[in-house]
Amino acid sequence: MTFGAAMSENVLVADPCVNICRVDPDGKFCQGCKRTALEIGSWPRMTEQQRADVAALIRQRTDPAVTRAMQPTP
Repeated sequence: MTFGAAMSENVLVADPCVNICRVDPDGKFCQGCKRTALEIGSWPRMTEQQRADVAALIRQRTDPAVTRAMQPTP
């Protein structure tokens, strides 16, 4: 994954887990941390850059404007 901007090697990305571990009704994302099952399982083995990329994806997933844009039109 390389969605985020390049980051300094000294920056550590905190685990976004908030101990609310439930999958959304569509089965795509954890309702607590907004990560996919693959992202959750891979987190311990990710580089800091990969973690930063996932953090950027989480911000997109939680942005109301982006969420509305991703909804299918009737």
